Amino acid sequence: MVFRVNEKDYCGSSALDIVRALELDTEEYPHRGQPMRKFLKWSLGALSKQIPPRDMHLSKRMKLEELALSYLFLRDEYGAGRLLIIGRDDDKVVRP
Repeated sequence: MVFRVNEKDYCGSSALDIVRALELDTEEYPHRGQPMRKFLKWSLGALSKQIPPRDMHLSKRMKLEELALSYLFLRDEYGAGRLLIIGRDDDKVVRP
């Protein structure tokens, strides 16, 4: 799985890996290493000009992996990054 932001690729075997890499690479984020939900909430707030508030809710019932994947799909949908899935069989990049 690859998430591309501003010509930089973040790779990981899961959405959680990618979101954690985004957190570590975000210099403006003051709470590195804190719970993932805190980063997601902060990041969505920072993207409020691109993503409408109605889509920024973080469900408390979702598992972290599901929440991280939802976050990446949301950013992809609103043009705040691009999510690419690399197929295991033929190494093709596929847009979901």
